[in-house]
Amino acid sequence: MSGHSKWKTIKRKKAITDGKRGKLFTKLIREITMAARTGGGSPDSNPRLRVAVDKAREESMPSDNIKRAIARATGEGADAVHYEEAVYEGYGPGGTAIMIEALTDNKNRTSSELRAQIARTGGNLGEPGCVAWNFQPAGVITFARARHEEEALMAAALEAGAEDFRVGESSYDVITAPTELDKVRSALKAKGLEPASAELARLPKTTVTLEGHAAEQMMKLLEVLEDHDDVQHVYANYDISDKVMEQLVASAA
Repeated sequence: MSGHSKWKTIKRKKAITDGKRGKLFTKLIREITMAARTGGGSPDSNPRLRVAVDKAREESMPSDNIKRAIARATGEGADAVHYEEAVYEGYGPGGTAIMIEALTDNKNRTSSELRAQIARTGGNLGEPGCVAWNFQPAGVITFARARHEEEALMAAALEAGAEDFRVGESSYDVITAPTELDKVRSALKAKGLEPASAELARLPKTTVTLEGHAAEQMMKLLEVLEDHDDVQHVYANYDISDKVMEQLVASAA
């Protein structure tokens, strides 16, 4: 597996120890607000909002917070906030390609801050489109490997309309077209197959293997970028072996 699933696993572990739930809720509320504003306030007819609401519930966000975010976006609540979607592209440690999705009220400020953060690891922001060709939009439904049998899950996923099935160290990823994410997830849940998470993502078509200092710099950069208030998602085409990843996690503990 590429770094996508490995980094997700690390984030889930760190979310508990870092005590950053308030910042996480802020990011989730921004995504709910933007999803509702662009696609309507009903999760049943707005796949992006459905994913955002489900993610918020996974993180134990109170229902009232979710309702208020949707109300603000649809003009039913006070204190309306206005964010713009922005995508930044560039290069990180070892020549990795990076895509950053942000929701910001000041694109120039966000761009300047992200440029400085990436430059500290020897990378740089590039022009729009410089690395987008290497990322494929997709839906990713993740299942805990310990709780599911591989062949049965794969058969059910393909029957439900999945495009791919990927085996990770501790999880299985069911890959769908972005527009089919909710449909496939619902079909699998109807069969009693409960996913650990489901999200819209950008998966790399090719990867760059990182080791040593470059791998360490990549992990530090991901953490710094995702800690930025305006950043919603970070995607990079790195691949780090399980052994190296474990060493990095242990050294950072």
